[in-house]
Amino acid sequence: MANLFELEIVTPRKKAFSGNVESVSCPGEQGRFQVLHNHAPFLSTLAVGLVKIIDEQGAEWRYAVSGGVAQVFHNRMNLLADTAERADQIDVTRAERAQQRAEERLQQRSEEIDEDRAHAALLRAVNRLKIAKHI
Repeated sequence: MANLFELEIVTPRKKAFSGNVESVSCPGEQGRFQVLHNHAPFLSTLAVGLVKIIDEQGAEWRYAVSGGVAQVFHNRMNLLADTAERADQIDVTRAERAQQRAEERLQQRSEEIDEDRAHAALLRAVNRLKIAKHI
């Protein structure tokens, strides 16, 4: 049996994942990182990106996250994510519309458009599409 640890992914709206896992790979603000059994205590902010989980059966789970915090302590990992969507549950049509809206806002370049917000929306939409299409 593999060395396992507990993982819980929680968003403001739901518990996205809870269970024993072999490994978790995350998009940290300072670069990607991986957590395995007996990892040292750790705290990191999350960037927009892919969270890849290998569960206790060896199955791979992929989640699109849009920021948050990762905490590791005593073989338990908590991901407090702004959003977390499993790859096979991403609404591709909705993500494509969000990408199109964000691109249109960025092309307008008017004072009424918050460019930082539009750029962040574009990053989230592209991330969701990338993860959904590579299941």
